[in-house]
Amino acid sequence: MTTSTDHQLINNTLHGNTQAFSVLVERYQNFVFTIAVRMLRNREEAEEVAQDSFIKAFEALSTYRGEAKFSSWLYSIVYRKTLDRIRKNNNSRTIELVEEITETETEDIENALHFIQIQERNELIKKGIEQLPEQEAAIITFFYFEELSIKEISEITQLSEDNVKIKLFRSRKKLFTLLKYYVLPQYTNNNGSAI
Repeated sequence: MTTSTDHQLINNTLHGNTQAFSVLVERYQNFVFTIAVRMLRNREEAEEVAQDSFIKAFEALSTYRGEAKFSSWLYSIVYRKTLDRIRKNNNSRTIELVEEITETETEDIENALHFIQIQERNELIKKGIEQLPEQEAAIITFFYFEELSIKEISEITQLSEDNVKIKLFRSRKKLFTLLKYYVLPQYTNNNGSAI
């Protein structure tokens, strides 16, 4: 059995087959929820935003032109819905990590992460992402977990490509600063150099 493409499912939905849209929901619900929960840091609110995003996508489906991937179009909806919820809650986090991280420390962190089991590594990275400001958490997630290009992230977030690059660079440094406390103590000898 072949899997329908997003475009086939969209066409079927637009021609009255609402079951086709539920396949799209199933296909993207995990990542839509991931974006919402990483920005909101609240499961219940993230579930509501994810649901609202799919409703909005369904209602606006006829406006989707196919110029960008459907996933990017959908992620821009969830990103904006999540930002709206954050503004509504007015509880934007203002964590600023001032500590600079050197290139050597970045390499040490990457080496240490390499030796940690994949599941544990992903958990550590998720914990680190949860400490980042909402927008940076979303950009890191789009780039590393969904492997979207700078251009696609720019379209989703409506930030310039240069701005996305700057935010990606800064959030990566912040993430490594956070990860340093999780991984480096376990992988250093008494001299402080990586094992």
